[in-house]
Amino acid sequence: MMKTYGGFLMSRIRHLSGRVGETLLKECGVEVFNGAQGRILYVLWEHGSMTITRLGQLTSLAKTTLTSMLDRMEAGGLARRIPDRENRRQIFIEATEKAHEYREKYDWISDRMSEIFYRGFSDDEITAFENQLRKIIQNLENEGA
Repeated sequence: MMKTYGGFLMSRIRHLSGRVGETLLKECGVEVFNGAQGRILYVLWEHGSMTITRLGQLTSLAKTTLTSMLDRMEAGGLARRIPDRENRRQIFIEATEKAHEYREKYDWISDRMSEIFYRGFSDDEITAFENQLRKIIQNLENEGA
């Protein structure tokens, strides 16, 4: 089998993009949430209120990690937990109005990150690359990751 570097390269990309993302957040004056919390907010902005289980699926964050992040986000006024009236054990998570005030800045940061990511790529290269990433995700999901 040939030696591959995909996992290492993806890890480096994640680390470097996190650093660049944090810098962009600071440059935009967004100090109330970090990059990982921004990912949670993005999912809530896009999909609305949802259970913590669904939020974990869409963010790929473990329930324990998500719970502690949501505690901090709730304390910061960015998210709230809403008990289900039908099932007391079920809790829904939603973004607050305060969190919605940051959507425009977050979208600008996201667009800027895409410009940085794909500098020098053609549209066809971007499409092919993202399809390959989806295939890797599917392979990992099929393994139960």
